[in-house]
Amino acid sequence: MDRLIYTAMTGARHTMEQQATVSNNLANATTTGFRAQLDAFRAVPVVSDGLPTRAFVVDSTVGSDFRSGPIETTGRALDIAIRDQGMLAVQSADGSEAYTRNGSLKINENGILQTTSGQTVVGDGGPIAVPPDTNITIASDGTVSVINDTYQPGPSNVLGRLKLVNPDTKTLLRGDDGLFRQADGTPAQNDATVRVVDGALEGSNVNPVDSMVDMISLARSFEMQMSLLKNAENNAAKATQILALS
Repeated sequence: MDRLIYTAMTGARHTMEQQATVSNNLANATTTGFRAQLDAFRAVPVVSDGLPTRAFVVDSTVGSDFRSGPIETTGRALDIAIRDQGMLAVQSADGSEAYTRNGSLKINENGILQTTSGQTVVGDGGPIAVPPDTNITIASDGTVSVINDTYQPGPSNVLGRLKLVNPDTKTLLRGDDGLFRQADGTPAQNDATVRVVDGALEGSNVNPVDSMVDMISLARSFEMQMSLLKNAENNAAKATQILALS
């Protein structure tokens, strides 16, 4: 009986964890540049002095889906979408370098280029400062230029270039803030092949229909685990009755 209880218990716990992952994906189905989280589990036998009759459920795959999402045109000068693979480097709250696919940018009150979430965008020479009364343009290679709109338009002034990287996705870890970082903590190198699309944003790569189907499937899986626990309880009750009669 104990084999059934522990196997069903660990299965139910991991099913709830996977349900939370799917729910988070579904909640971010409209979040710009969001990458779906992956969570899978498998049964492994318990190694002991006895026979390998017990099994537990453990996490098998925990990661992210790095497939590109749909690109939608916005016409806004501070919106960029990264084409194919690659990421935009930003400065996280603790000062470390992190990476995101969210290309919705803004200029804060100090003229520093940031994401709409408040992270400072990393340039090839540090943060990018945008002068007031200028029109900003971002080229396909990430070069940020401005033209003064107060006087007669003249040549554009290059402020810097966005740090665009393309690290191996197997080395990236998702933080609690939704940003990605390299597992060893080192900054990724610039990748000149990464290209951006200005005036556009990349949507989430979460498929709401698939997520809803996964939620229904996980709910049924959880019910099955609970049914196994009830069966174990009934079996124990019947065994107690038999022992009492004998």
